[in-house]
Amino acid sequence: MNRNNKNNYILIGMPTSGKSTVGVILAKILGMDFLDTDLLIQQREGMLLPDIIERKGVDTFLKCEENALISIKKENTVIATGGSAVYSMAAMDFLRQNGVIIYLKVEKDELLRRLKDVKERGVVLRDGETIDEMFETRSELYESYADVVVYENDNTIEETVRMTVDVIK
Repeated sequence: MNRNNKNNYILIGMPTSGKSTVGVILAKILGMDFLDTDLLIQQREGMLLPDIIERKGVDTFLKCEENALISIKKENTVIATGGSAVYSMAAMDFLRQNGVIIYLKVEKDELLRRLKDVKERGVVLRDGETIDEMFETRSELYESYADVVVYENDNTIEETVRMTVDVIK
């Protein structure tokens, strides 16, 4: 893939899709910096993601996430976003202007197998929303924003990294 002046790689995908883990390894392989936006939000807010969601509510968390994403001024960086980043059109448009968006696609049964504790992970669910509903809504958004889709299936992290490298080179 020709990067066209886009000098960052932005990883999007479901919780547990491996964005942070794949991102760190990808950055090492490509000789790039790495940024985990969940950690950026925690630093900016001074508390853990689940605490932000619990104390301030989903809408405030999503606004914090959007503000953090549109504040990123990085070059030559692999950026792992939180799974809910795609709820902000402004943030995704900003990221799209500054990099290639890579969707790490995990199937619903694999998500359910990997996802043990929604609250502990800081997964954004609206009041009354099920994981199935979240999966359907986000899947459409990920597809709409993706420049590249990497199908994880039953791959190891290393296989996912290798497939990602192969599609962006």
